[in-house]
Amino acid sequence: MIFGPDASSLFLTSFLIGCPAIAFCTKMVVNITHDDPIFNNRILFGGLILTVLDLGFLFLTSSRDPGIILRNSQPPESSDESIYLSKSPSLDWVSKTPNLRIPRIKDVILVNGQTVKVKFCDTCLLYRPPRASHCSICNNCVQKFDHHCPWVGQCIAVRNYPFFICFISSSTALCIYVFLCSWLNLLGQHCGLWDAMSRDVLSVILIVYCFVAVWFVGGLTVFHFYLICTNQTTYENFRYRYDNKENPFNKGILSNFKEVFLSKIPPSMIKFRALTSEDDDHLSSVMDDNGKENFDIEMAVSATIPNLLQKRIDYGGFDDPHNSSSISQNSTLL
Repeated sequence: MIFGPDASSLFLTSFLIGCPAIAFCTKMVVNITHDDPIFNNRILFGGLILTVLDLGFLFLTSSRDPGIILRNSQPPESSDESIYLSKSPSLDWVSKTPNLRIPRIKDVILVNGQTVKVKFCDTCLLYRPPRASHCSICNNCVQKFDHHCPWVGQCIAVRNYPFFICFISSSTALCIYVFLCSWLNLLGQHCGLWDAMSRDVLSVILIVYCFVAVWFVGGLTVFHFYLICTNQTTYENFRYRYDNKENPFNKGILSNFKEVFLSKIPPSMIKFRALTSEDDDHLSSVMDDNGKENFDIEMAVSATIPNLLQKRIDYGGFDDPHNSSSISQNSTLL
């Protein structure tokens, strides 16, 4: 299981789902009678099934590897001739190696013959596959990156996107289910509506809560079904990537749905039992305050600085004006 850096939000989301669902099921247990044709065991079981499914899909979405791409410990060698022939602006590494000029962007031909551009990631030291992007929160390149969801504390991408769709769909169904059953509970009482609302405050709270929640999860569900129909990601849609050109990944509505729900989920690229080298451990330990790697300073520069300059030298005297005389004396001796 792999959780995101903000996995603590999973407890908040579980609380927002579980508390109303438990209150609804408790209310149904109290109101169930054998002679009532509406409120019987089927209503209770329906609420329990939707709650379990919703929390289960939430856990599957949050705990799965979304499709993290393993980063490289060193930049790739530019052995491909197309790199030299590319007209894209190149990246000159600090090491100033003449044979190491990596273009920021290069073209890749897909299976259907379409040409797309892929970018080089300075943090992960690799060319991102088509539709991949670097998540600033998780600090990883992710395959078919959709977005980083704060409610599940995880990136939504190729390996957990089907579970995310099931999660928001079941959340929408649960909201509608509790909303309708709570209204039927109020209308089924043999009194006026205002009297019934004053007697059954819990049903009123559930109605208001589900009415507000369904606009969020319901709208999100409709939006993502639109993205599936057009074979887009949230990241691509927000950047207006296919407004002025044809989407090379759109295969038609049926094929797009088949790709999401009926296709085999690609295996994880992370090998949890694989052995790691000391270079990989050193690279992962070199982090700055923002959680990003200082590759240019710690790795590339150290390869070009002479050993004499890498020794421990006391530079404190350069900042002290009282030591200027001693510095000048040492310089004359040299």
